[in-house]
Amino acid sequence: MTAFATPDDIARRTTAARDAAVAAGRDLGLTVTEPAVLYELFSVVVHLAPSPVVARVPVVLPHTEDLDATSARQRRELDVARWLADQGVPVIPPSPDVPAEPVQRDGFSITFWPFVPEDKSGEPDYVVNSEKAAELHAALKGYPGELPFLGTADPAFITDAFRLLEKHPDLLDAADLDRARREWAELEPVVRSQAEFEKRFPGVELQPIHGDCPPANIFASTTGPLFSDFELVTYGPVEWDLASLGPDLEAAYNRGARTHGLRELDADVLAFVNAVAALRAVAYLVVAPQLPQIVDFMKPLVDTWRSRA
Repeated sequence: MTAFATPDDIARRTTAARDAAVAAGRDLGLTVTEPAVLYELFSVVVHLAPSPVVARVPVVLPHTEDLDATSARQRRELDVARWLADQGVPVIPPSPDVPAEPVQRDGFSITFWPFVPEDKSGEPDYVVNSEKAAELHAALKGYPGELPFLGTADPAFITDAFRLLEKHPDLLDAADLDRARREWAELEPVVRSQAEFEKRFPGVELQPIHGDCPPANIFASTTGPLFSDFELVTYGPVEWDLASLGPDLEAAYNRGARTHGLRELDADVLAFVNAVAALRAVAYLVVAPQLPQIVDFMKPLVDTWRSRA
């Protein structure tokens, strides 16, 4: 069985990511004397103080993604964030102090963002944020860049994760794995092909979307809410951005959609994206050797999937 990362392993990974970010920042001409890790989980986020720049270093990645693929994904993120900022959308843009390009250093691919002070006076309001997600979709409709269809779903990862999970009955038992594979066999062709999606859901408009739950990725800055974290930006139905959030937040999004002249969520597409998101959560159990906490994070989603007919 694959060994799981220990707290010491994770601490060493965080230190290595911080050191790579510091070295990359200095190579770009930044003054970095007091680096501080602001956050660590799937990525390590480092304030390159005293420079007003934050480095984000992905450290837990799908086993199917190599360093160049990570950099390509980050280029899309930087381009979308810069374009939105140019349109006047409230967003965290790429740092103006360095080129808006990912930097590969010591086995990591690193992006650079401005340091934005956080308003910590309250808790996120996901109802308000879900309504604001429609504002983001209205803005993204005009994005001219090329994006992969439902790249966020990462079907190659899901397929291979189910193969690897055969070796981890402690994470997913044989009966659950068999069910997941049967469901994925029905969903995969629609995830992989825009033409198949359009055949299954005729008339459902597709567009650039955030890709990773925008209601959970609105940063509360001291000057107001900012859209952030476009690492998984993709092309697809807006329903993907509301997957697994439930009827209250779906209703909030629909209010925002009406305000911004967008279509409301389609119930059939919601059922589809919720099913795909559930299987993606199951597949992400394979990341547990890199990030043991993923088992607890995914447990509510996996339990909901198990209980659903």
